Parts: sequence; C-alpha cells; structure tokens
Amino acid sequence: MGHIAMSSDPANTARSTPPTEPLVRPFMPELDTLRGIAVLGVVLLHAFYWQYAGLSFGPWARRFLSATQPGGLGVNLFFVLSGFLITGILMDSRDKPYFYRRFYTRRALRILPAYYLLLIVLLVLRSSSAAFVGLSFVYLANMTDFFGVACDYGPLWSLAVEEHFYILWPTVVHKATPRRLGVIAAAIVILTPVLRATSFALGHRAGLDWYTWFVADGLAAGSLIAIALRAGISRKQVWTLCWLLMGSAVVLLVAGRPFGVTTRNRLLGAGLQYTTIAAVCAAILLLFLLTGTSSARRYVNFSPLRFLGYLSYGLYLNHLLAFRMYDLMCRRYLPNLLPSSGHFELVLLRFALAGGGAIAVAYLSRRYFEERFLRLKDSLVPRASGFDAKGANATSPQAA
Repeated sequence: MGHIAMSSDPANTARSTPPTEPLVRPFMPELDTLRGIAVLGVVLLHAFYWQYAGLSFGPWARRFLSATQPGGLGVNLFFVLSGFLITGILMDSRDKPYFYRRFYTRRALRILPAYYLLLIVLLVLRSSSAAFVGLSFVYLANMTDFFGVACDYGPLWSLAVEEHFYILWPTVVHKATPRRLGVIAAAIVILTPVLRATSFALGHRAGLDWYTWFVADGLAAGSLIAIALRAGISRKQVWTLCWLLMGSAVVLLVAGRPFGVTTRNRLLGAGLQYTTIAAVCAAILLLFLLTGTSSARRYVNFSPLRFLGYLSYGLYLNHLLAFRMYDLMCRRYLPNLLPSSGHFELVLLRFALAGGGAIAVAYLSRRYFEERFLRLKDSLVPRASGFDAKGANATSPQAA
C-alpha cells in the first residue's frame, strides 16, 4: 500500500529543468503522479467493483464496474515504488553518520502518527476488532490468519509488508556491497515466485497474495531498479530495460494465459502472476522517470494526480473507513441512499460524498497533523549530505 516534500513551485521546477536531467534526482515530481495513479486505483476498486460487482446494473454501469477491478494493482505499484525509493535512500546514505538512527527516526515520524491514529479510530468506532487492532499495532495485519483473527481492515495488510521491509532491508543495504545487494535483490525476485508455486503445489494456498514472503518480489524489483540506476547505466540502456520488462510481461501474459497465468487458481498463475505484474510496474516506473526528465515531462506531471500523490498515505489509510461510515449513516438515517440493484446513481453518490470526504480528511491530516511530525525530522536527527527522506520523495509510496 507511498505517500511528499513539494517544491515551492513545482510547475516552475518542471519548466526550468533541462531535458538531460539525471533520472535519479533530489526531487522527482513524476513519482507523485505515479503515486496518485496507484492510490486512485485502490480507491476506485473499493468504491465500485469490490463492493458492488454482485449487484445488477445496466450495461454501461457494468462496464464501469469491471474497469475498476484492476485498481488493486495500485498496491503492486506501491511496492515497486517503495523498493525503488527506500533502497535509493539507504544506498545514498550507507556511508553517512547515524545511518540507522536517521532512517528509522524519519520513517517513524512519517508513518506512525497517522497509522496509530487510524488504529485508535478503528477501535473507538468499533470498525475493527480489538484483536485485529492489536496485531496491526505490531505490524502483523497481513498475518492475522495465524492467530485466528479476521483481517478487519484490508488496507493495512500492505502496510505491514512495507514495515517488514523497513525493519529488515536497511541492515542488508548497510552490510552488502552494491554488487552483492543486486544479487540479493535478484535472488528475491527469482525465488519468491518459486516459493509461491511450491506452496500452491503442496496445497498451502492461503496468503499467496499477502504474506510478506509471498509478495516480496515487488519490493525487490523496485530495489533492483534503484541499484541499476546508481550503477551508471546509460539512458539508452534504461530505455532498453524498460521495453524489455514490458515486452517480457506481455509475452508471459499472452503465452501463459491458457495455463492460468491470469489467475492464481492454477500453478503457473500462483507462481508468476505477481511476477508479471511486478515487471509491468517496474517498466512503468522507468517510463515515468525517463519521461519526467525529457521535454515530454508535462505528460507525467499532472497536477490533480500529483495532489492525490501528496495525500496518498492518508487517503490509502482512511478511504475504506470513509465508505464504511457512509454506509453506517445511511443505514441508520437515510436507507434510501444505500446503493442497490438498478440504482447505479446511488453508487456514484456514495463515491462522490464518501470519497470526497476521505480526500478532505487526508488533506487536513497531512497539512495539520502529519506535517507537525515531519518538521521534527531534522531536529531529531543530524542532517547528512546526499538524498534524504525529504528531498528525494523518499517515503513509502503508500506513506507519501
């Protein structure tokens, strides 16, 4: 599940940037757009297909519902972005003083205030069980099955995966050389689908899409991009890598479709579906970086999506709760406004009111709550040269 330090005038920044700008920069505004696309996809999925695919609507409404189904891939895009950004931050600061202190303090200030506030709200509103909130408190929202507890608030599973990444990956980056780090990341990309396929073949099919060890290849793919771009490869080579990743994914999708690669209900799909998605997300990330440093940068610096990218962490956290609260209020006071078969306009009304409310709350949270903690970063941790979590868009894409 991003998730951002904004320049004083992003529009002027984009206009004044030379076409030959390096791909890796202290501020990469095109990633805000990409982050906005990812969170919008997740919100649209939960607002439409995830909730109302079982109802009967007209043909156009059905098409629209189906079009929102792939929105869940926004989480996969978040993972690739997170691997890219966090690995880049860690690599650029691995030889600086206070390596661990800087990273963990900045991550805590960025992520934990809004995260724990949400957990308190879920508990107070009785929107999630105390057991689930307790497990989420220690970043086990994606492992509740092991404790016989239902996952009462879906968005938190991916944040748990990212927290595990934050806990483990800094030590790997700090101890390994760049070459060895690349080998480790590549091994994760290769072995994770093997692990998924093996688990599927043995009949252990639960959690293939949310246990950390089954979805780590997305984070590792992003890490590989961060490593490659710091290895001095040329812009032409990056273009080649971009199209190679996209082409490989298309070939795997087309060739593997008869064998179930489009689902996780057969062995090939269980193992390689997420690998295909990670390759597409990695290619999209490279495409945005390449376009964002070219004369065509305006196409990847779309203000409304950058705004959503700026709010993406809070919006990812609160949007499902906003929809729940809307449904609760309607059931109590305005049952005629609850969406039902044949009334797609009520689905749109719900999206407009609850979704708009979630955006407003996310903005207020970012501006007046989260920013208070962000301002503590430099006072609590000595500032070092190089990219840091403020200047390099260096937040989890879901924690943007």
